[in-house]
Amino acid sequence: MLKTFDLVLIGVMTATAAITYTIKHRAELKLEEVHRLEAEIKLEKDTIDLLKADWALQSQPNRLERLVKAYNDELQLQPTESTALVHAKELPMLKSEVPVPDVTEAKAGAKGATGASATAASAKGATVAAKGQPVPKAAPRGEAEDEAEEIETGSVE
Repeated sequence: MLKTFDLVLIGVMTATAAITYTIKHRAELKLEEVHRLEAEIKLEKDTIDLLKADWALQSQPNRLERLVKAYNDELQLQPTESTALVHAKELPMLKSEVPVPDVTEAKAGAKGATGASATAASAKGATVAAKGQPVPKAAPRGEAEDEAEEIETGSVE
């Protein structure tokens, strides 16, 4: 009887040793993976620092001024005028912010209203979104610019 109990204990000890070895081996593999990932992260950080330094060198005002003078005949660069800049409210909206047009009001407004009243009704409908939020309008520009250039709103997601 003692021999079978001894054999059972030896089997349990062998199984426990095998499980312990397996766990230790997996932990060592994970530790190696952690060290490899840390090395990759360090390499990426070093690359980012190098690229930032390169950008600082490339965008130095003295260097850019020399390039402008060297290629002025080909590029014909002009300083940016303050009127060429736009405000944030003049930029196109995100696709998720574009108001959904109400088809029923548009049909009713088109049938019932004529002339100037139809224009006022459509302008009123255009300034209020389906959720009651006002739609931002661009600053007025010349009529020729409006007809010549249309800006489509795109998704910025």
